[in-house]
Amino acid sequence: MRSPKDFFKPLAVGAPEPVREIPFRPSRMIHFFPPSNEKMVSKVPKIAPTVDILLGNLEDGVPADEKEAARAGLLQVAATVDMGDTQLWTRVNSLDSPWAFDDLTEIVTKAGNEIDVIMLPKVEGPEDIHYADRLIAQLEAQAGISRPILLHAILETARGMANVEEICGASPRMQGLSLGPADLAANRRMKTTRVGGGHPGYLVREDPPVGNDGETDINAPRASHQQDLWHYTIARMVDACVMHGILPFYGPFGDIKDTVACEDQFRNAYLLGCVGAWSLHPAQIAVAKKVFSPDPASVAHAQRVIEAMGDGTGAIMLDGKMEDDASVKQCHVVVELAKQLSARDPELAATYGF
Repeated sequence: MRSPKDFFKPLAVGAPEPVREIPFRPSRMIHFFPPSNEKMVSKVPKIAPTVDILLGNLEDGVPADEKEAARAGLLQVAATVDMGDTQLWTRVNSLDSPWAFDDLTEIVTKAGNEIDVIMLPKVEGPEDIHYADRLIAQLEAQAGISRPILLHAILETARGMANVEEICGASPRMQGLSLGPADLAANRRMKTTRVGGGHPGYLVREDPPVGNDGETDINAPRASHQQDLWHYTIARMVDACVMHGILPFYGPFGDIKDTVACEDQFRNAYLLGCVGAWSLHPAQIAVAKKVFSPDPASVAHAQRVIEAMGDGTGAIMLDGKMEDDASVKQCHVVVELAKQLSARDPELAATYGF
C-alpha cells in the first residue's frame, strides 16, 4: 500500500515533482495530424495557431512500416515548430505493441520539454497508467526534463470502462480521458460500424394510436426519434473525470462530410460536461470551436445572474425564472470558460464583450 503522503512524490530520483492540479487551458479540439506524412508536417506551422491542441498520431492509421517515420516526424515538429499557445500532444502506440517502449523512450528523452501530454490508447486498468507513469519518470530524470509530462487515456474497451474511476485516480499525471467509440463498439460487440454518432436503429417510437374499433393499430404511422448510443458512456466518463479533477473529451466523429451530425454529437458531449473533442479534418476544427465555445447569449445571461446574485447565496427571480446558489455556480463555469477562450481569441472576446 502506498501512503497518500507519497502520491505527489516523483517516481524516480531527479524527475520533476508531479502537478497537484491539472491546468485547464483552452482545449476545444484535439486536432490529429500524421507525422509520417511530410506534406502534412509542412502544414503544421499554419495549422498550429488555429487549434487549441495539436496531436501527432503514432498509432491507428499509421501503417506498421511507417511507425518509425511517424515518430521521427513528431520529433521534427517538436524541435522546429514554434507552437505558441497551442499544446503539442502525441498518441503513442498501445502498451502491448512492439513500438510503445521506443515511442515513450524517444519522445521523452528527445522532446520531453516540448510535449505537453502523451495519449495512451486502449487503457484497461490502473496498471497501464502505473507502468507508463514510472517509465516516464525515469526517462524525465535521465533527460533532465523541467516539468512533468501528463498522461491522457482513451477508453476503448469494456474493461477500461469498468475500471474508469481507478484509471482516473491512478496518477497525478492523469490529464484526462477521451472516448474511443469505434474500438469500444467492437469490444462490446455493438452492432454498429459507425465511428461515433447515433444510429437509425437505436430509437424510441410513439405509442400506437387507438382505432375506431377500440384496438391499437401498430401499423399506423408513428413518430420515432433516433437516440444517442453514447449517452451513458459519456456521462459515466465525465463523472469519473470530475471526481478526480481531470478533463473529459469526446473522441472522433468519423463521417467527415456530415458536419451537421458532427456538431450534434459534439454538442451532446459539451452539454454533458466534455471540454472538447477530436478533430480529424480541418472541417471539424470550426465545428469544435463553435460548439465548445459558450454561446454569447449564454455568457451574457450568466453575467447577469452573477451580478444579480451578489454573494451567491439565496434565490432571486430573473426574467421570470428562479436563480439560486446552484444556478450561479453553473454561470461561473460558463463565464470562466469564456474568459479563458477570450484570452486566446480576440475575435471571440469581441463577441462576448470582454
